[in-house]
Amino acid sequence: MEKQAVQRAREAFLAGRSRPLEFRVQQLKSLQRMITDRQGEIATALKQDISRSQYDTPLFELIGLENEISLAVSKLAQWAAPRHVERNLLTISDQAYIQPEPLGVVLIIGAWNYPWALTLQPLVGAIAAGNAAVLKPSELSEYSASLLKALLPRYLDQELYPVVCGGVSETQELLRQRFDHVFYTGNSTVGKLVMEAAARHLTPVTLELGGKSPCYIDKDVDLRVACRRITWGKFVNCGQTCIAPDYILCEPSIQNRVVEGIRQTLLEFYGPDPKSSPDYGRIINQRHFNRVMTLLEGYTATVGGQSDASQRYIAPTVVKDVPPQARLMQEEIFGPLLPIVTVSDIDDAIHFLNEREKPLALYVFSSNKKVIKRMLAETTSGGVTVNDVIMHYTLNSLPFGGVGQSGTGSYHGKHTFNQFSHHRACLVKSLGMEEVNVLRYPPQNHQKVRRVRLAMRTPMVDFSKGTYIWAVTASIVALGLLVALTVILILISLLDDFGFPASSLMILGIFLPFSGKPGNFGKE
Repeated sequence: MEKQAVQRAREAFLAGRSRPLEFRVQQLKSLQRMITDRQGEIATALKQDISRSQYDTPLFELIGLENEISLAVSKLAQWAAPRHVERNLLTISDQAYIQPEPLGVVLIIGAWNYPWALTLQPLVGAIAAGNAAVLKPSELSEYSASLLKALLPRYLDQELYPVVCGGVSETQELLRQRFDHVFYTGNSTVGKLVMEAAARHLTPVTLELGGKSPCYIDKDVDLRVACRRITWGKFVNCGQTCIAPDYILCEPSIQNRVVEGIRQTLLEFYGPDPKSSPDYGRIINQRHFNRVMTLLEGYTATVGGQSDASQRYIAPTVVKDVPPQARLMQEEIFGPLLPIVTVSDIDDAIHFLNEREKPLALYVFSSNKKVIKRMLAETTSGGVTVNDVIMHYTLNSLPFGGVGQSGTGSYHGKHTFNQFSHHRACLVKSLGMEEVNVLRYPPQNHQKVRRVRLAMRTPMVDFSKGTYIWAVTASIVALGLLVALTVILILISLLDDFGFPASSLMILGIFLPFSGKPGNFGKE
């Protein structure tokens, strides 16, 4: 079945069905209609999968999707248009531009923690870029996966955008097929397998992974606000968010105040018993419940610590004075456990961060501009948010993605369109201007090489980005330059023959007003 789905998608793509901009817009609008029409069913599936609140469904899954679709529909013509680039004297009469074109058939492997957003957001960019896309939702969020498989063919082209459900064997079979791009969201262990499988076909990949995203709290900050924002970002979706703060770094002098701030915020958010709160979720399955509880072994929770295996419930939990070498600090937690590690100062914190793998996100809370500047300048991460958590993900003008072990490639907004596009270099040359082109033909000599060097070093202003008036102006200027340049080159040749290279450069100086970088002439 997997092989047939890929084959049908490729045949539909090669028939050209996904390429017209009108078709892409129509498909995007149909996807938007599905989200609007089926919001209730989507919320029910998420409640069954992960005990997601009906109010959290639009907040964490659908609003971002709607914004992505609206942006793609409004900007698609602009994104897909050829982008003209600078030319030099050797290509002054030619067209030089970059043309985005679809990659072909792409595979999107979604994640279970946000099964709609993390599967359909990449699809928005794939459709906008003109690709066919095979979707593989996570089998762990089984109700969402089944619903997506049932709904998507009712709204989108069934052959171009098939949904393949199943577990490990189905995913492995898909990865044996040849795709033009693979987009995977999940953990680094599976990410390595995806990359290995894609390498057999030299298929490029986007890997949206995770890791231990640190949160540094400076002593010079409003702790009440910091603790509210950190508590929200850590415990939403029961801690099962790839960019949730994984652990806190702070100085010993403020550790107890941080703990108390989180304790009070949890009481405000979820009441005295988070287990009965409709806004607090559950761990996705028993295996992950056992994994998270194992991480807590050997520690006494400062806040929380309660659990109920029958409901896969783990209370929001804070553990302080955690040693850096503890198991709790060796792997991504992906659950509602928040360890606090103490550092002596900003230098110690930066050293601590740089000793470890590059995280998907870094969070810095401080009112000290020097501290913020140092954190930004002396560390690295996929993304960074200062004085808040997670919010950089919501801004689709920013690229979202990891670095190193936390992933490769990025998406959101135009960045998704770019990720699923081949940016084709196009040069359409004129058959005229042979007086200039002859400089590259043999037989060669010193004078020819020098002239080619000068001509290739001189970027010309690109008038094609402006209005029609600019286009007309460019045509007139180009025509004048064609005539003038021919005369100038003849004069240069004559002057060089008589041994006046300096005069040649003075004559070329006539063209400096038309150059993108005045003063390039004569610089060897």
